[in-house]
Amino acid sequence: MLCLVENHSLPRTAAFFDLDKTVIAKSSTLTFSKSFYQGGLINRRAVLRTAYAQFVFLAGGADHDQMERMREYLSMLCKGWNVQQVKEIVAETLHDLIDPIIYDEAASLIEEHHAAGRDVVIVSTSGAEVVEPIGELLGADRVVATRMVVGDDGCFTGEVGYYAYGPTKAEAIRELAESEGYDLARCYAYSDSVTDVPMLAAVGHPYAVNPGRGLRREAVLRDWPILDFHRPVRLKQRLPGFSMTPRPALVAMAAVGAAAATAGLVWYASRRRTSAAQASAG
Repeated sequence: MLCLVENHSLPRTAAFFDLDKTVIAKSSTLTFSKSFYQGGLINRRAVLRTAYAQFVFLAGGADHDQMERMREYLSMLCKGWNVQQVKEIVAETLHDLIDPIIYDEAASLIEEHHAAGRDVVIVSTSGAEVVEPIGELLGADRVVATRMVVGDDGCFTGEVGYYAYGPTKAEAIRELAESEGYDLARCYAYSDSVTDVPMLAAVGHPYAVNPGRGLRREAVLRDWPILDFHRPVRLKQRLPGFSMTPRPALVAMAAVGAAAATAGLVWYASRRRTSAAQASAG
């Protein structure tokens, strides 16, 4: 059991959680692919391709170039989607799709951090339209997520307003620490991915959760604790008395993207690859 008791005479602190394979057992974005198909946003071929991407994501066996190609495909797939329709689909299917894949161990940690007086912040590469409702379901106080630009017609343009990936996650939590008065040396962070090493290194209490080979190696070298989450349990099936109701203080980080930049299906490649894709599309 982690010692999470907070000394309230000291500066504020927070616990930063990656989402996919850290708090939930699958990719949050890809989990909604069937719902997007039923809503007419993608075709059957796209469903099969995202199912393959989910397998690759869970297996962790794809090389960098393969994942980049898949990210580019998934990102451009959402171009032209109506933002309000995406929100409605996510809202309608959130509990059925996400509740069953929340790790019991992660839910317990979130509750313990709140009980200790810490804010809980979800920091995810997935799109804000998916991550923000999940954050509310989990009782998070704030969300940092990838945001895509929305055109005047209310549809995604395919352009990225903010990409929450790798070093930019660490930058975001530093900005948040400055604005909220968090003492990062006393903050916690949790992730499964080696790409989140900058975020983990930014806090005083980093934890590798279900780490892939790369992160496990880094955790051993840096003497970071390694946690094994493997029990997805519906929130309503947890012990009597457990409460994780949506917290009204949930705030999406405005500092990491313009107000008009919202997101849907996003696992975006680098800015260089984005520019190349847009040029070829033109």
